[in-house]
Amino acid sequence: MLVASTRRLRAEVLIVLGLSLGQSAVYSVVQLLDKMSRAPLAQGTSTLNASRNSREYFDLTYQLLDIAFALVPVVLVFYFLSQQRAPSEQESAFERLGFTMARPGRDLLQGLGLAALIGVPSLGLYAAGRAMGITTAIIPSGLDAYWWTVPVLILSAVRHAVVEEVIVVGYLLDRFGKFGWSMPLAIGLSALLRGSYHLYQGFGPFIGNALMGLVFGWVYSRTKRVMPLVVAHALLDIVAFVGFSLFGKAVGLG
Repeated sequence: MLVASTRRLRAEVLIVLGLSLGQSAVYSVVQLLDKMSRAPLAQGTSTLNASRNSREYFDLTYQLLDIAFALVPVVLVFYFLSQQRAPSEQESAFERLGFTMARPGRDLLQGLGLAALIGVPSLGLYAAGRAMGITTAIIPSGLDAYWWTVPVLILSAVRHAVVEEVIVVGYLLDRFGKFGWSMPLAIGLSALLRGSYHLYQGFGPFIGNALMGLVFGWVYSRTKRVMPLVVAHALLDIVAFVGFSLFGKAVGLG
């Protein structure tokens, strides 16, 4: 029974990853090879929020659909966790991962601290990667300036934060623990996955995001709450996406 249960959980993890960030990791590796075969990475670009249509409201529609459908694997994760809850267990799937508003003040403060801890070194790693020629030029937003651009970029940032932290940290560390794997191994594999789906940006972002994954995994192992990680990730992406959209071209970054 235990073998069958473990086999089922492994199949479940493969399904979730195949529909979400595991799929992104595979595409990211292929995109990296494509860029490297065309020109040096330093000459390449990576656009994180690309326009999907030249017509304003079709572009808006595509952007909103992308955000909505990207969250479906998160719903699937919570469905799986809810289905496997013991009848006597009172804790919900959301409480199990700490994806609740039970302590908003502390989550916000921890998120702000993590964002500061990760944000400044990330800029340094990006600059170093560009200087070494192992990182593409990253364009945080390729959207045209419409009335809805900033709200959509904020929604996109929150989407990335929820998808990555719920799946790569909360869900995977829960499942890896049930496989009998040690916490250091689980955190390391989670961090490796986080780095791998950023490979399309170059080797610098792979390293930076893997290190971020180690920090976030360690924090989660201590707090058992994914919400501070979501807050930190969302803040980092909002600053990058919205900041570039409003000021990037004006300061010569676009």
